[in-house]
Amino acid sequence: MLFHSSIRKELARSFGATLVVLVTIVMTILLIRTLGLASRGSVNPSEVMLVLALTLLGYLSTLLTLSLFIAMVATLSRMYADSEMVIWFSSGKGLTGFLPPLLRFAWPILLAIAVLSLLAWPWANQQVFELRLRYEKRGDIERVAPGQFMESADGTRVFFIDKSSADEKTGSNVFVSSFIDGKSSVTLAQSGRIEFVNGDRFLRLEKGQRMEVDLKKKEEIRVIEFEGYGLRITQDVMGRNDRPPARNNWSLDLLRNRSSENDGELSWRIGLVLAAANLVLIALAVSNVNPRVGRSGNLIFALLAFVFYYNLVNMMQAWIAAGRIGPIGGLLGLHGVTFALVLLWLARRHEGWSWRGLLRPRAPAVADKAS
Repeated sequence: MLFHSSIRKELARSFGATLVVLVTIVMTILLIRTLGLASRGSVNPSEVMLVLALTLLGYLSTLLTLSLFIAMVATLSRMYADSEMVIWFSSGKGLTGFLPPLLRFAWPILLAIAVLSLLAWPWANQQVFELRLRYEKRGDIERVAPGQFMESADGTRVFFIDKSSADEKTGSNVFVSSFIDGKSSVTLAQSGRIEFVNGDRFLRLEKGQRMEVDLKKKEEIRVIEFEGYGLRITQDVMGRNDRPPARNNWSLDLLRNRSSENDGELSWRIGLVLAAANLVLIALAVSNVNPRVGRSGNLIFALLAFVFYYNLVNMMQAWIAAGRIGPIGGLLGLHGVTFALVLLWLARRHEGWSWRGLLRPRAPAVADKAS
């Protein structure tokens, strides 16, 4: 049918262009953030692009939702601005007649959003978490880079090496600052190398001195000069909790292991799909442009509406995680009420209702008098 095919073709062009622009912008922002994490030692520099791709995959459901909403608003607004809507309305098509082609175009995207939010989102978070965890659990020596101060895995030591050898097992001008059991120490050595003793790794320092301060007894300061000194290197120590957050758990696991945090995360994933479906109806309701005004106002309003709705979804998640509301009540309270209000809005526009007409008193009927 010409009516359906023309709308879907224009929606496809607008959706593709919008998605490419949004993905480019988000990739640039995520690249800057990932490079910042790599510079701070939280992400392996050689895995920056992998972390970037996984993070982008996690946010793809939100990008698809926004792209679909903007594409529908832009397409329908153009039809109003070019007076195409007048032609369709005069041919017998009402406002609700646009729902079938819009839903027929949107349902594959809505299905992709559901798959991404319920399956791809936790999988991508798991992969990024494991990459960062594995990199942070590397040994203390692997953390050391020539000319940089690096913190150990458990946060109790800071290392500095001026120069290292090609095999990265020996170095010169070694500095080690540590804080263990209430004692602060600073160790300086001319050189250092890695040795294995009974299966354990040691950092063997040569020709240096060590200053030790007991913080409980600040007047006691010990200075020791040594020809050789060994530091045991822990290889699998991590100062933070290894338990993954709720965003990393599969949706079925969140449903089986009920808690306020898990209910909030699961409600956010389901709510994103419901929000995408509601935004299709909102796009049809808000796309009413005066040809003399232009379409920029509608696009700005659409962007603000999406930001407001998305913030409501995040706020609902926070309230459910805090135990202030239940997951069913949160979903129905936000998305159910939004769905009802949008249907009322569409009915008002389709039937031509107005508050002035509803509040205006009707004139009493006057019966004709028989002569």
